[in-house]
Amino acid sequence: MTTHNDEHLGELLRLLPPAPAAWVTAAQELPLARVQLDALVERAEVDAAFRASVVADLEMAIRASGVEPSFVVVEHLRKLLSR
Repeated sequence: MTTHNDEHLGELLRLLPPAPAAWVTAAQELPLARVQLDALVERAEVDAAFRASVVADLEMAIRASGVEPSFVVVEHLRKLLSR
């Protein structure tokens, strides 16, 4: 196995095509979305009435928290809230 110095790794990285714009956007939005969704789940864990409303219309609750309810997000939260 050969070792690479930082300059060589930089040269190799420059050869890669740029990341798709959607990936860059998702990477920028993910930290805030995670915070917003964590807050939604935390509130649902301590407030039974809120939890019932979230479970009744999960997509609307996600949207109301400022996150677009993709299939992956909806299914992940559905699993978290079904415990």
